[in-house]
Formats: sequence, C-alpha cells, structure tokens
Amino acid sequence: MPQDIEFRLPFPLSVSPDLEGARQRNLGWVRRMGLVGEGRSLEWFASWDMPLLAARGFPYATGPALDLCADAMAFFFVFDDQFDGPLGQDPARAAAVSQQLIDILHGSTPGPAADACSVAFAELWARCIDGAHPGWVARTACEWEYYFATQAHEAIGRLRGTPADMETYLQVRRGIAGTDLPLSLGERAAGITIPAGAFHSPHLRIMRQAAIDVTFMCNDVYSLEKEEARGDMDNLVLVLEHTQACTREEAIAAAVREVDARVERFREQTRQIPAMCLHLGLTGPQRTAVATYAEVMGFWMTGYHAWQTQTRRYTSALQIVPHTGPGYFDEVLGA
Repeated sequence: MPQDIEFRLPFPLSVSPDLEGARQRNLGWVRRMGLVGEGRSLEWFASWDMPLLAARGFPYATGPALDLCADAMAFFFVFDDQFDGPLGQDPARAAAVSQQLIDILHGSTPGPAADACSVAFAELWARCIDGAHPGWVARTACEWEYYFATQAHEAIGRLRGTPADMETYLQVRRGIAGTDLPLSLGERAAGITIPAGAFHSPHLRIMRQAAIDVTFMCNDVYSLEKEEARGDMDNLVLVLEHTQACTREEAIAAAVREVDARVERFREQTRQIPAMCLHLGLTGPQRTAVATYAEVMGFWMTGYHAWQTQTRRYTSALQIVPHTGPGYFDEVLGA
C-alpha cells in the first residue's frame, strides 16, 4: 500500500505545546462557522485531527497564531472535499463557486444567504490580514486566488479521464494543493517579515518551490487509492505511470525520486543562505528572519508528512466515505 512508503525528510520534527487547547478551539470554530455538522460528520472531521497537522507543521505557534493555522487547515480540507462529488465534475460551476471566494479576497462581503464556506473564509481572511505586512497580504491573496481558481482545472482533468503531462500536472497541482499558503501562514505564526530582496532571491524561491512540491508529492503517494477511486487525475503517481508507460510500483519509486531530488535541492540552497544575506547587506534581525523562514519550511515538510501518515483521512477514507457517493457528509459550498 502507498501508505507504507517512506520518504527521507531530514528536517526537525516537533509539536506545539498548545495542541490540546487547539483541538478544542478548532472544533468550536468549525461548528460555529457551519463547516461541519453534528454526528458522523463531526466524528469524521475530528478523526482527521487538523490541529495536530497545525501543531506539527507550525510547532512554534501557540494561542491565536496556532488557531489561525488550525482553522485554515480545516477550511482547506472541508472546502477540498466539496469537489469530491457532482461539483468536481462540472468545471464551469466549480469556477463560479470558487469566484465567490476569490471576490472575498478583493473586498466582497458574504450576504445573509451566503454558504458556510464563504462565511468561514471571510472570517479566516480577516484574521489573516489583521496587522499583517502589506507585502505579505498582497502575496498571500494571490496564493489564495491561485488555489481557488485551479479547482475548475482539476474538474477538467476528471472529465478528460487521463493524466496530463508533467508540466501541466505541476501547474494544476501546485494550485489545488495550496501548499504555498501554509508556508505563508508559517511566516505569520513565526512573527517574521522577510525583506523582499531576500524572499525573491533564487535561493529562497527554489527552496520555497521545493517545499511546496515535496508536500503535495508525498501526499499524492499516500492519497493515491482515495484519489484514483474518485477519478482524480492530478496525482504524481498516475502522471508518471501514464507518461512513462511504467508499472504502479515503478511509478511510486519514481515519485520517491522526485521528492528526494527536491529535498537535496532545498538543502543545497540552505547552505548558501548566509552568503546571500551577506551580499544583500541584511541586518542581524533580517538575517535571523531569513534563517527562521528556512526552518519554517523544514518544519512544515516534516510536520505535514508526520500527520498524513497517521490521519484517518487517508488511512480510512474509502471505508468511511465510499467513492460511490460524494466525498463529504455536509454540503457547505453553495452553487
């Protein structure tokens, strides 16, 4: 089974001391926002343990900072599951409902009849930008827009019924995975501001892209059975199997090599950070912020990996929510 595959992620693994508190507060938030109903829906959601993902992915965060990360993770996965049904087979409708959330980024306010996803996202985005650096807000808004907009393109892939080429896969998967957003949330949780000259250096851009890819590529292996059963095409293993005309085992081995290459690239660039900071003339606090950001990315990769290998979302998904029906208990995203 793909869940047995081991990835070599040589970065620190830790957990926030505020995990138990976050668990209680996160359950309260999803219920208050209407994202999750009672009974089996709440039980299934709780079994994913989104606060554990946040506590491992952002182990330096506590209190409101950890809550923001945990609530964002909850929103990601509940929203994503809304497309594991008829909506995910209708690109035009997927684009329309996603546009409603994109509009929130640009000042729209959900009306009285707004669906739970729109209400929850408006509240989440307001917390994200409260006191944030304008540069961070602008960049993160683009990342959310990319995430929402690519839902329609994943739907197109389902209708196509065959995996795309590697480059097309990467363009869609980097969007629907939304794995750039946790890195930006990690900046907020760590309380750092990275100078633009350093953030857009080739070193940090390469590291950031590697961290983004590693996260969803590992996930593609662990969620393979769930996604294949539902007709999802944007999965690394399926793409490699299709484009390289290889066996399932060979495709999984190739996926592991893709991850290994990105991890090594990340480590190579990390070693060059001090020289880059020196060339840019960064101050001591600025150099500390850049070094902290490298740690943020490492914590996210290992934290996500540790969570996804044990969450019931992947180990028990097809037993709880069979692929013969929608991949959710509650419909919380309006037409």
